[in-house]
Amino acid sequence: MEPPKIHRRRPRYSGKNPRRFEEKYKEHDPARYPDTVQKVLESGKTPAGSHRPIMVAEILAILAPQPGEIAVDATLGHGGHTAEILPRLLPGGKLFALDVDPLELPRTEARLRAAGFTEDALVVQQTNFAGLPRVLAAHGLSGVDVVLADLGCSSMQFDNPARGFSFKLDGPLDLRMNPNKGRPASTLLATLDEAKLAQILVENSDEPHAARIAQSILHAQARQPIGTTRALTAAVRAAASGVDGETSVRRVFQALRIEVNEEFAALENFLRVLPGCLNPGGRVAILTFHSGEDRRVKKSFTAGLGAELFTNVADEVIRAGSEELRANPRSSSAKLRWAVRSGAK
Repeated sequence: MEPPKIHRRRPRYSGKNPRRFEEKYKEHDPARYPDTVQKVLESGKTPAGSHRPIMVAEILAILAPQPGEIAVDATLGHGGHTAEILPRLLPGGKLFALDVDPLELPRTEARLRAAGFTEDALVVQQTNFAGLPRVLAAHGLSGVDVVLADLGCSSMQFDNPARGFSFKLDGPLDLRMNPNKGRPASTLLATLDEAKLAQILVENSDEPHAARIAQSILHAQARQPIGTTRALTAAVRAAASGVDGETSVRRVFQALRIEVNEEFAALENFLRVLPGCLNPGGRVAILTFHSGEDRRVKKSFTAGLGAELFTNVADEVIRAGSEELRANPRSSSAKLRWAVRSGAK
């Protein structure tokens, strides 16, 4: 005899609609509440705890995945791009999905397995994309036919206040892609002087008011250690009177995130090893979300073309179309570049 099922009431929340990330139970369980999720999508927003892949049609046209080919999604995230690429590799193909985030990776893998993608076709591995050569070597591969790298943070990371990625939600000032490694942004701030912090703001986010903001942040830090996103936001806004305060806050969070995760170093390593990971005729597409990333990708592709590692590269960046921009405002800063490997390694 089966034990009786225990009825559990949903969590109560104040007001007409749930506002906190943890209270949005319908969006976190889209299979049970598809109408609610659809309403969120139709309003031009991204449902909490999910992510909308950017420029899918453009990426598929560039990468042109074919049955039997081997592909890599170097930044799996929510799995939206993988879910579109992998069926085009079948039968006979395989996709390696990489991601450094230990919290989101198993959730994404579970969704993809539930969608019918078996281990024969989909290999999921927690690693930074700069470790791609080791992944291929471990599986006896000298190269692959398709590589995609989406360098943006996922909406799941931004939406969850416990991760500390967004200034719109109060939470611990963490900003780590892998919260099990490295040091959070709050700890980093405690080690910086004004000159070094200003340098980080300039180099990582082109912040024009870097010196003034660095001074304000460290003055606030001296009064009380900055341990939350709200405290950091207040310190930035205190220095940003007369300028676009929200834009400066975004830049500060971006700059600290890049520093905490050593994102530029990882990208440079990835770009250095990338040509050697592509088969002759292999295609790569990279989505970037700010000028520092795009400059590095453009420079690497141009150098690869000059060295005859690539036969063709994007002349101009590709941006999201007007329809996608309306449906998904988070695509507004995305830039897409591509390259094609030459016929010899």
